Amino acid sequence: MAGHSKWANIKFRKAAQDAKRGKLFTKLIREITVAARMGGEDLTINPRLRTSVDKALAANMTRDIINRAIKRGAGNEAETDLEELSYEGYGPAGVAVMVECLSNNRNRTAGEVRHAFSKFGGNLGTNGSVSYLFTNVGQIVVETPLEDELTEYAIELGVNDIESYEPQIFMLETLAEDLFVIKQQLEKKSFKISFAEHTMLASVQVDLDNNDSIKVLKLLDALEDLDDVQLVHSNANLSHG
Repeated sequence: MAGHSKWANIKFRKAAQDAKRGKLFTKLIREITVAARMGGEDLTINPRLRTSVDKALAANMTRDIINRAIKRGAGNEAETDLEELSYEGYGPAGVAVMVECLSNNRNRTAGEVRHAFSKFGGNLGTNGSVSYLFTNVGQIVVETPLEDELTEYAIELGVNDIESYEPQIFMLETLAEDLFVIKQQLEKKSFKISFAEHTMLASVQVDLDNNDSIKVLKLLDALEDLDDVQLVHSNANLSHG
């Protein structure tokens, strides 16, 4: 099912991040710095920064490290030359892939992304080649035994969709601009949030067998491993075989 692919992709990404925690911290610090530079250091009026800080806390980053990154960004003291870049392409079996980067060297980043695509059976495309397939949404993973209460409250909050995955684990899909507010409201009701972020959700999924799933995961992992890459999105419906 396409819905279950979303959960499989999240678990894959979190597992890959956990295995490379030092690199993950570097990526999170970059994101916090840029978010603070662009929107200021007040988390209550800068939802991008709040989301970045939440992700850092979930990865067990200390408050001291987070606060230093915020101060650097808000004070424009460091990494002010970082720019946001995105790349689009196709992986094995025609899977669409979008790559979000923060970089201080556009040529280096483009070369590294292109090399990863080529090495693992993909092709880097032009801007717009696959982005039309994706919509920016919020995703919130909630762990609770109270399915009826969660469903009722989620509907009241205006979530787009709610799906059940593993026992007592639910995925809520929100409008991108509503992610922070809905997450706050769920926390006020004492629901346990295990994951919340903006992501690019594909309108069309590509079903993969086990062999193609392995090939695609190798490409996604290689892209995730690049220093300048922040997030990788695909429309792969991974096989669990």
